[in-house]
Amino acid sequence: MSRVQETIDVDVPVSTAYNQWTQFEEFPLFMEGVEEITQIDDRHNHWRTRIAGVSREFDTEIVDQVPDDHVSWRTTGGEVQQTGMVSFQPLDTGRTRIVMIMDFQPEGMAEKAADMTNVLDRQVKGDLKRFKHFIEERGTETGGYRDRL
Repeated sequence: MSRVQETIDVDVPVSTAYNQWTQFEEFPLFMEGVEEITQIDDRHNHWRTRIAGVSREFDTEIVDQVPDDHVSWRTTGGEVQQTGMVSFQPLDTGRTRIVMIMDFQPEGMAEKAADMTNVLDRQVKGDLKRFKHFIEERGTETGGYRDRL
């Protein structure tokens, strides 16, 4: 397994950052390589991605979700093996630190080469920067899911 860990501070309150992050179907607006996410129910999503030239479809399950604190997930079945967590830490009333940690198993030559050259690390860092720009420019979330799972 390989691990990616990236951190970014955003200039919005923790509830705004968290609420926007729970809008999974909007991830393609700021996540490079994510082509589509379909939310199946409160816990399950279907992803279509193209990362490092490799197209994949897989399902994820939210395994733990605490409003304004964190969301953790794992893939279910299929060829993609991944677990992760994104956490939200209030820095003050208008700023939030977001920490993303993902553990994954690279499959095939292209993914293994991308892992060795830190392509995914750079992609996650870029995704977080795009999320920062997206949410700070809007100043408010497009929706939110506040239930604890």
